[in-house]
Amino acid sequence: MKPTPMTTMTVIRLLLITTGLVLAAVGVEHLLTETRAGTARDVLLWATATLVLHDGALAPATLATGLLLAGTKLRGVWRAGLLTAGAVTLVALPVLLRPGRPTDPSVLPLNYPLGLATVLTVIAVVTAATAAWHHHRRHRRRSPQPEPERGARGDAGDAEVGAADLGGGREA
Repeated sequence: MKPTPMTTMTVIRLLLITTGLVLAAVGVEHLLTETRAGTARDVLLWATATLVLHDGALAPATLATGLLLAGTKLRGVWRAGLLTAGAVTLVALPVLLRPGRPTDPSVLPLNYPLGLATVLTVIAVVTAATAAWHHHRRHRRRSPQPEPERGARGDAGDAEVGAADLGGGREA
């Protein structure tokens, strides 16, 4: 059996995997040797909670939403809106769930719950407008075209058309 040659994509994948593994090893080494006591435990707890939250709540919710949208014609639009809203919410969660008030008021100077609500509203409006636009375009294309006038026997090609009928002849 002849070995398959390595393609450019295979080489790129191997380089990316190797780079990722090296960086992960450097991160673990730094976590164990360069941080204060208890940090490794806190990171392990955070990583475990993240994994449980993702696999126990986020992934099933995403799959259920996908199943609900599977029969709709505009599932791509709704999926994009929901995934965008989810990503924005995940980015905002650390600020929203931060316990207590910061000692320095300039650290979190804005009303972040209002900001998140505003961004989610904009995402919802843009998603709904995009869905309506796609729906309108789809139905406009499918609208029935007016039927050509039919002759006495029902076919459009019965009548002979003269030059005068086409506007090319002159009336006397």
